[in-house]
Parts: sequence; C-alpha cells; structure tokens
Amino acid sequence: MPTPSPKPLLERLVSHPWLIGDPTTPGRQLGKRVRWFTATAIVVANAVGAAVVICFALFVLPKPEGVDDPEIYLSNLALALAYLAIAIAIGVSWGRRLVEGGPGGTEAWLHQDRQPTPDEQLRVLRAPLRIMVVEAVLWGIAVVGFAGLNAVFSVLLALGVGLTVALGGLTTSSVAYLLTELALRPVASRALASGATDRRGVPGVTSRWLLAWALGTGAPIVGLGLVGIVALTSVEIEENALAVTAVTLSSIALVFGALASLLAAYATVHPIGSIRRGLAKVREGDFDVQLGVWDSTEIGLLQAGFNEMVAGLRERERIRDLFGRQVGHEVAQQALARGDVDLGGEECDVAVLFVDVIGSTELAATSSPREVVDLLNRFFAEVIETVERNGGWINKFEGDAALAIFGAPGRLDDADGRALRAARELDERLRERVDQLAAGIGVASGAVVAGHIGAEQRFEYTVIGDPVNEAARLTELAKSRPTRVLAASGVVERALDDEAARWELGESVELRGRGELTTIASPRAVEASSQPQPLAP
Repeated sequence: MPTPSPKPLLERLVSHPWLIGDPTTPGRQLGKRVRWFTATAIVVANAVGAAVVICFALFVLPKPEGVDDPEIYLSNLALALAYLAIAIAIGVSWGRRLVEGGPGGTEAWLHQDRQPTPDEQLRVLRAPLRIMVVEAVLWGIAVVGFAGLNAVFSVLLALGVGLTVALGGLTTSSVAYLLTELALRPVASRALASGATDRRGVPGVTSRWLLAWALGTGAPIVGLGLVGIVALTSVEIEENALAVTAVTLSSIALVFGALASLLAAYATVHPIGSIRRGLAKVREGDFDVQLGVWDSTEIGLLQAGFNEMVAGLRERERIRDLFGRQVGHEVAQQALARGDVDLGGEECDVAVLFVDVIGSTELAATSSPREVVDLLNRFFAEVIETVERNGGWINKFEGDAALAIFGAPGRLDDADGRALRAARELDERLRERVDQLAAGIGVASGAVVAGHIGAEQRFEYTVIGDPVNEAARLTELAKSRPTRVLAASGVVERALDDEAARWELGESVELRGRGELTTIASPRAVEASSQPQPLAP
C-alpha cells in the first residue's frame, strides 16, 4: 500500500491549530493565546494606518505656501506619537473588553470549558466588527484633533491633514477587521462547534471584500482625490511633486492592495479548502469526517452545513448497514435502488440451503438461555460466513435453523454448484469449530416465486416454492444420517462438473408430505459420527 504523500507546506501552515483552533486546547490557554493575537492585530492595524498617514503627509499631500515652519512638523509629530500610543493602548484594552469581559464575553464560557449560549456565540462573531468600530471612533477623534491643531497655522493645511488622518483611520479600521477576524478564529471555532447560530449583525463575505477594496483600492483613490481637491485651491503643485505623488499612490495601491487581497483571499479560500478536503474524504467513503467551523461569514454556515450533511450521510449509512444485516445486503440494495417496493414477486430458479440444529430441545433443557444464545451465535456466524463466501445470503433465521438462497434477487452463475459447495464446507466448519452442536443440512433447487410477502405496513423478502419445502425435508432426513448433509439429485445434475464430482447419488426416498420419490445425494468420503458431541462443561 503506497504511503500517502505529506501535505504541502502552505496547507500545513494555514491549517495549523494556532490559526483555526484545537478542540483539545484548554479554554484558559486558548483565551490567553487569542488575547495576544488580538492585541497584535490591533497594534499592526494602527501601525499600518500610521504608515499610510506618514506616506501621504510627506510624499502625496501638497503643502500650502508658508507652512514649512519646523514648528508645524514638530507639533504634528509630537501629537502623532502621543496619540498613536494612547490609541493603541485604548484600542487593545477596549478590544479585550469587547471580546472577553462582561456578560456574554469569552471569560463567561471559554474559561469554564463549556459550550457557549447563542448570545455568547453571536458576541464572538460580532467582535471583529466592534473592534473595527472602536478603531474608527479613535481615529475619528484623531481627525478632529489634527485638524484643530493645524487650523492654527492654515485652514488648507488643516483640511489636508484632516483628510489624510481620515484616510489613515479608514486603513486602520479595515486592517483591524481583517486581522482580528483571523486572530479570533480559534475562539470562533470553539464557539461554533456546537452548531451555527443566528448571524444577525455579523458581516459576511461581501463586507470582507469591500473592506479589502477600501484598503487596497479605495485609499489610493481617496489620496488621488485629495490631490485633486488641493489642486483646485490656490496651492501650486510642481510636476516633480505630481510625479512623486503618482509613484507613492501606485506603491501604496500595490503594497496594501496585495496585502488586503491576500488577507481577504486567505480568509475566504481557507475554509473553502477545508470543505473541499472534507468532500474528498466523503467521496472515499469516510463518513466520520468533521470540519472545524471557524469562519464567521456565510462560509462558516457552509462548513456547518457540510457537517450536518455528513451526519445525515453517516446516519443513512448506518441505517443501510443495519437494513442490510436484517434482510440481506442484496435485498437491501435492490430495495434502495428501486425506491419503492411492490408486494408480490417474480418466478425464478434458485438453489436453497436449509440448516437446522440437531437436538435443540435437549440443548434448551440442559443449558441456560445465555449459554444457548452464545452457542447459537457461534453457530450462525459460521453459517453466514460460509454462505456469503459462496455467493448466497441468509433469507431468514427460524429459531435454531436458517434458510439460505442462491440465485435471487440477483441471478447467480452456477447457483446449484455454489449451494452444494457451501453445504459441504459448512458441515466441515461446524464439525471443527462448533463441535458442541450438530446440524442437518439439506439442499434443493428449482422454480420459486421470489418477492415481498406481507402487507403494506409490514412485509419481508422471501422465496416461496417446492424447493424450500424439499430442502427442509432433506434437512430432517440428514439429521439421522452420518453425513448430516443431503441434496436432491437434481441439484447435483445441474451443478458444474467440478462440484458435481464431489457428490454421489444414493437411494430414492419419499420425503414427508411430497407423495413422490426423491433421489438423494451426499458428499463423497465424508467421515462423521452419527451423534453430536456433548456440550462442553
């Protein structure tokens, strides 16, 4: 058997439990890990926003005349450093409270290692949106502060700086949402493990890609708009400045556009990839596959729907298996393929094998019910294995007897030879492996009606015809013969030469209830005792 090839490095990285969560991780440890992830996401988002503001302020935004005073630069730099530190501290603290603290926070269920309520699930799914709003509020305050500071020097400068900081706030909010959504995936996976919840107020795939567009495309366009607005004023823009502006905006569009597209694509494609791998396992017959549900968008609902689908397939397969064990896999497959069952049947030629325990009344009187059941289970296990190995199936159990059919519901080549071979092998196996019991075996063949007998409310698949009765009578006769295996001569005559040569014809007898002579046959050179072995103590 070939060794399965290892997963590609990228697939192993994106499927790492640190990114999607591990159900075996204790809640407190998972909460601590996600807390650091969330804090890192907020810090990175603010750093990206600050970088955008610096790039725009230095290389894109035209400066009005008379604002080259170093005091202006120092004032803005001091305010920027102070406010950025405060904004990060407030953002991390506020974001942590939104995720962990208060009623419905992760501390209320994650640290207790219990399943969350629907409201607690919803709070986890809404957390990236709430953190994005927090960053938007903080940067909105920054817009007012920087505009007010620069209004002292120039109204046009205040307008330009305010719009630039607003652009940084747009970038920060978008990055904060995308990164926080990834950071919270392990908690979202744990929250959604108990099933999908109502997604009211939770952004979907559309919102995710709109934010990616705002970060990668919207920001450079806004910057271009700022340059146009300034150009409409009295501020003169040199050609070199326009060239630097174009290069800067192009660079921002390329870098942040690639970053935003990568984040959005990963967040969207990764869960779809897990579904694809799950489908591949289902296609191979693995119905125990269970996907982690960590995506907060409609794709998360798709992951949960996949799990529900597989659970249905798993239940269907279990029912199919139980159904097959009850009525026989051939009959079960035929019934499932048709979809509807009609009472009645069709005439066909089959071979019938009947096996019945010798001395079952004495066995029940001298042994406990549990001992009898255990012994009969061993007995029937040999019967089922031998019959199925030769192409037949067990139609029914009748106490300590069993009826096997060869050639229905599906046609079977050399059904007579297969039934004879199963009878010989079964006698040998029972003598070797279940020597506490002896059994008579009879084989007959001919035309029967095979189909569903009963009523619409309850029916079973069986065969009706003279061969069934003949096999049962041969079994009764076989119980008193040393061979313990008898077959009607017609079965041997219709079997292929290889199996027919293993049987010899004997006398003709009148079987009970038939009114005519039946020539019987038995296996050649079978050594057997005429009495069953006593039960083991």
